[in-house]
Amino acid sequence: MNAPAPAAPEPPGLTFLAELSVTVGEPIDVGQTPEGHRRVIPITGGTVSGPALNGRVVPGGADYQIARYDTLTELDARYVLETPDGHRIYVHNSALRHGNAEDIARLNRGEPVDAASIYFRCWPRLTTAAPEWEWLNARLAVGTGVRHPDHVLIRIFLID
Repeated sequence: MNAPAPAAPEPPGLTFLAELSVTVGEPIDVGQTPEGHRRVIPITGGTVSGPALNGRVVPGGADYQIARYDTLTELDARYVLETPDGHRIYVHNSALRHGNAEDIARLNRGEPVDAASIYFRCWPRLTTAAPEWEWLNARLAVGTGVRHPDHVLIRIFLID
């Protein structure tokens, strides 16, 4: 006699942390390398707003991109957030952006593209030395992204 199949495990929940509007500068095109087409996108600033985290994006970070092929780009962004009371949080945000070749080319030229046609998901790691924010060091997060011509909108969710 066959035993009943076990119930599917409950997935972890998500809690909204914050929305980041990250302003970006002109891309620096490195060109086709053995790993793929490389670009560096300067991070020039931005804002952070949410129920648990608010502040600004400190200018000086960058997004190091590799277009693996014309429909898939790997993103590796590194930058700093600053809370209103001056505490700093380091962000290392890895992401995948996928869409049809025409839409990805339009994004790369800085043209607007309907966000619904692009798969843009990320897994940001937030770390800090600030005692008030130390709990972030022990949390994992995921997020969604939308690329606009002059900024990137990132919504970060903590995994419960």
